[in-house]
Amino acid sequence: MSSEATTGVIAQMMTALLADNPDYFLVEIKTNSANNIKVFLDADSGVSIDKCVKYNRALYKQIEESGIFPEGDFSLEVSSPGLDEPLKLKRQYSKNTGRKVEVVLNDGSKVEGKLTGVSDTTIQVEEVKGKNKKKEVLEHTIHIDNIKTTKIQIQF
Repeated sequence: MSSEATTGVIAQMMTALLADNPDYFLVEIKTNSANNIKVFLDADSGVSIDKCVKYNRALYKQIEESGIFPEGDFSLEVSSPGLDEPLKLKRQYSKNTGRKVEVVLNDGSKVEGKLTGVSDTTIQVEEVKGKNKKKEVLEHTIHIDNIKTTKIQIQF
């Protein structure tokens, strides 16, 4: 079975497991030639370790029983994407509204600011330039097709 087909089958299994909990959603599945499978889940209210363990065990059992890997030689990791992973789905953008983001556009330019809105085709980012009397607030409406990556910026 090809890597894409394997990923598709695993995605179907994971989606079925998530059906009983609409707060959770599948973000991405990564596989490599050593049969290491990484499943990234997110949730509107945050991902708990307990849920990752629960879904890992259930999915591991299904993969094992399906015979996708006849030799049984695979590893599985179920986790949340983490702050170092870029946002991929509209639902992730909606969940992170109000947070500071760095948006890299397809042309290489960057926009940093607060994610203030999300629609089906665009996001809105409020950028603050300058300080005090020279402070200027710019509203950017960015078409999703023009975005290369968007990452959450951690503030201390």
